[in-house]
Amino acid sequence: MTAEDLYRIAFLEDPQLSPDGTKVAYVVKSIDESRQYRSHLFVQGIEQDAPVQWTYGSVLDTALRWSPDGRSLAFVSNRSGQPQIWLFSAEGGEPRQLTTCRHGARQPVWSPDGTRILFSTRLSVDERADEEAPPSTDREASASAGDDRRVKRPIVIDRLKYKSDESGFFDGKYRHLAVLDLITGEVRQITEGPYDHDGGAWSPDGTMIAFTANRTDDPDRTLIADVYVVSIRTDEWRRLTNGTGVFSVPSWSPDGSRIACIGHEKEYAGATLKRIWTIDLVSGGMTCVTRDWDVHVGDVVIGDMRSDHADRPVLWTPDGTGVYFLASDRGSTGVYHAGLDGSVSSVAGGERHVYAVTMDRERKTAVLAASDPLNPGDLYRLSLTTGVERRLTRINQALLDEIVLSRPEPLAFEAEDGWQIHGWIMKPVGWREGETYPLILEIHGGPHMMYGYTFFHEMQMLASRGYAVLFTNPRGSHGYGQRFVDACRGDYGGKDYRDLMNAVDYAVKTFAFIDESRMGVTGGSYGGFMTNWIVGQTNRFRAAVTQRSISNWLSFYGVSDIGYFFAADEIGANLYDNPDKLWQHSPLRHAAQVETPLLILHGERDYRCPIEQAEQFYAALKHQDKAPVRLVRFPDANHELSRSGDPVLRVERLRLIADWFDQYVKAGAEERRNEYAKG
Repeated sequence: MTAEDLYRIAFLEDPQLSPDGTKVAYVVKSIDESRQYRSHLFVQGIEQDAPVQWTYGSVLDTALRWSPDGRSLAFVSNRSGQPQIWLFSAEGGEPRQLTTCRHGARQPVWSPDGTRILFSTRLSVDERADEEAPPSTDREASASAGDDRRVKRPIVIDRLKYKSDESGFFDGKYRHLAVLDLITGEVRQITEGPYDHDGGAWSPDGTMIAFTANRTDDPDRTLIADVYVVSIRTDEWRRLTNGTGVFSVPSWSPDGSRIACIGHEKEYAGATLKRIWTIDLVSGGMTCVTRDWDVHVGDVVIGDMRSDHADRPVLWTPDGTGVYFLASDRGSTGVYHAGLDGSVSSVAGGERHVYAVTMDRERKTAVLAASDPLNPGDLYRLSLTTGVERRLTRINQALLDEIVLSRPEPLAFEAEDGWQIHGWIMKPVGWREGETYPLILEIHGGPHMMYGYTFFHEMQMLASRGYAVLFTNPRGSHGYGQRFVDACRGDYGGKDYRDLMNAVDYAVKTFAFIDESRMGVTGGSYGGFMTNWIVGQTNRFRAAVTQRSISNWLSFYGVSDIGYFFAADEIGANLYDNPDKLWQHSPLRHAAQVETPLLILHGERDYRCPIEQAEQFYAALKHQDKAPVRLVRFPDANHELSRSGDPVLRVERLRLIADWFDQYVKAGAEERRNEYAKG
């Protein structure tokens, strides 16, 4: 597998089973000849082996949703210049545009009777959802980006959270919900005010809409999300949660008496396990259904094939006694069932990454979107009555038939203090008994995410270049319970660092094919922080590549889009009450000890870990004339470069990583062995 193989990989996303369970619609994203992302819609019969492609061209078509009667499909497309909602007949034909909202429309949700569509749109406080887009579309505005006659305006900032890695600088617009009447064409705005509203869901009788929002006086500081319901008939609002937690994706029970949602009450800040809650609409009482289950609800598997880790609504059983959902445990994400009595059971497990699930109305059939270490992702039909699975798609088979991949082998070891640490080792492609190979240690971001049984292009590329690859879930990772995921808070660079070094010690001792004199280390985000920390603590690695990293918690506090609360939550200190602790955990403090050749990769539009973090570390090393150091800046790239960034930049990033390790880990191997032999 090469870096350039990224151009050939198809990404299967967002499957939607028809209400009667006979067809599944899904999105396939790919990279075209111009090296741009395109996404198209496909429909496939459950008993068929071949899909039918429904859309073509230089477009991004997403969010396909079946009407309740299965006769129509709504979807979001940018074919008119910006994302709007379009409609297909299930019999085929040309789609027609439904919305012409000024700033686009997204997230269509059909009403139970199929006569209306709930959707999300962005609006300034003085704009309305029924205002049409002006003649000049966003696409035309983008085309004129090089026009020097454009008026440049200053950005006025007067709020604490004024930027986002996803959407850039705050432009005065908020996410609002509106309803389109398919008979009259009328658009009715449901929410208003200077607040974001998400996760809209219809009640079974179509008279109420549930959603989540932070409508406190200062949303930038409170950092909560409440569940609300609003009556379509009376416009009466009701808040269902108490303003102390973070909840998302409300889902109505079949009889409309309860709402299920996913969330937590911030007991461990951002390291709190998400759980399933139900709210009784009559009594108002909340119950945590999975309170006694020490597993995180949701998909938190780290990979480089997709970047969407948004919560997905639970799927109620027809009788309202339980729900189906995704959860992550020991590197696997699967489908589970939770009864309202607190019982939890596995529905579709195994050593794989189930990243989406859809079910028919009667909950007899499910379709899973799943990846594993040898497959970027395909669809599988699951009978919920017999448990029998059948594979439906093979969208990357042509590529997979041409290449040789390395299958990760799980490992587990005991850390210095007795904690159990789980991970994987990948042998290099072409591995032979008796030969030794260089090793690359990969460190995931988050830190509250997890490596798992999913396809990882970067790791497969390194294995194809002759490297063994070691990746683990040190304490702080999800997948091993609440105590484990909380264990790194306030201790960054402490026992989490020791877990990683213990992993290397274990691998070197256990696998004779690893050449300890030729090792490299890399990671992004928290993994970039840890890479920076490692090269300031030890010289055991021959080279390092740090990506979208953190080097200085003091400055991170004020420049990151999450810094003002993340530093306090994770490091346990603020700039104004304990700056010494922030500095104590900053890799920049150890820059004078760095002797490892270091490649620094960073996106210029990264607002999560801003590029000044890379610039500081680079300047400190370069000024001291330390070991070889190089900074590479990626124009217009944000924190998601490796997962959803510009395809050309993604490929170039992989080339840079491989070339750096080839130069400093593989080269001069004999000299390095002699150094180790001398102690």
